[in-house]
Amino acid sequence: MTSEHHDDGDGADGLSERDRAVLAVARAAWPGAGAKERAIRERLGISPTRYYQLLNALLDDPRALAHDPVTVNRLRRLRESRRERG
Repeated sequence: MTSEHHDDGDGADGLSERDRAVLAVARAAWPGAGAKERAIRERLGISPTRYYQLLNALLDDPRALAHDPVTVNRLRRLRESRRERG
């Protein structure tokens, strides 16, 4: 596992503030892709591509699973179904 993890601002769960913010964006319901992309840029200050890279790494991080098991498990299932469809 090579998650790019930043130690500044770590909480008791071991996740950085940015890691928790990425999971919060992933957890939210968005009316469309455009709204989610705007929120990624405004709230996180990163590109949607970078967001998805960080999110994908978090899905394999046991700290993320402990922090938000519902979101992480849901996104793991989606990722696996995409992989199966090829």
